[in-house]
Amino acid sequence: MKGAVKMMLEQLGWKPFFADHFAAYLSEGYSVGRIAVEHKNMYRIYSEYGDLLAEVSGKMHYTAAGTQDYPAVGDWVVISPRLEEKRATIHAILPRLSKFSRKAAGKRADEQVVAANVDTVFLVTALNHDFNPRRIERYLTLIWNSGSSPVIILSKADLCDDIAEKVAEVENVAYGIPIHVISAVQEEGIDELEKYLRVGQTVAFIGSSGVGKSTLINRILGEERLKTREIRQGDDRGKHTTTHRELIVLPESGVVIDTPGMREIQLWDASEGVSETFNDIEELALQCKFRDCQHNSEPGCAVRKALEEGTLAKDRFDSYLKLQKEAEFVEMRASMSLNAIERAKWKEITKYVKNKNGGIR
Repeated sequence: MKGAVKMMLEQLGWKPFFADHFAAYLSEGYSVGRIAVEHKNMYRIYSEYGDLLAEVSGKMHYTAAGTQDYPAVGDWVVISPRLEEKRATIHAILPRLSKFSRKAAGKRADEQVVAANVDTVFLVTALNHDFNPRRIERYLTLIWNSGSSPVIILSKADLCDDIAEKVAEVENVAYGIPIHVISAVQEEGIDELEKYLRVGQTVAFIGSSGVGKSTLINRILGEERLKTREIRQGDDRGKHTTTHRELIVLPESGVVIDTPGMREIQLWDASEGVSETFNDIEELALQCKFRDCQHNSEPGCAVRKALEEGTLAKDRFDSYLKLQKEAEFVEMRASMSLNAIERAKWKEITKYVKNKNGGIR
């Protein structure tokens, strides 16, 4: 890989981890690119050849077991470019360093990868009617499980009269996590975010609709690149403007991923994330007299004692139990779904073998 190409890819987030996994493909003449935008059955890729429009190969489509096996924004993919058409074919996804996933909408237990290979996730919450500590806990559970590092951005500080109180509420549910209070309108606090936006670093913006993610990215870019709308009078809520995920290259800096506001934040494979988000409760549980304590009426329960003394808020404990049960349920559904996929695959293979042998068993 030539020096200029390597430098360009490094600005996009290329790391030795990806280079090691790409080495075998490089020797076969393939190129590499990073997914910038995901359209229906099509992808916009940043590569050494510039922007390319790409589709997955037939083989990749055939072997995919679910949506998680298709490229997501932030993925590094193996491609064969067709430069005269400014297009490419995607043959494989390089292993992911991290992935921010949630359960896809609907009854099926499908994983939706929101963004891949993210170093830091900015969890943006507005300091107005959007403010909700319970929702912050749910987001943090997903972030911790993704393998990325969370940073909490409390936006729209210009609309809040009790900033200190709300920061204290967040500190009570986000132990040790950096918290930044900003106002994009008044351009306050934005400079503090520059340390996360270094060359080669990828930052994803996550949050509900109308919390000001696009406005904040525009301030960081120094231009009105993303569409925004004025907040509604009466409830201080912004209107949903981002309709798709997009990877944006910052000038002389790293890259950011803008995501649409999430109406549903359903957990996916989040048992580890629950433990990280509620590590204060997990540490209390270690002090219980019985290792299998259910924190109901068992003697010597440190969790019940904390609840009675008021050192552990009941709504936080209730949130912990709810997310724990949800994570267990999703894990069970995912296991059932995986078994069904495996059975379907073997059924297709058996059918193929029978047809090839003329129906002879």
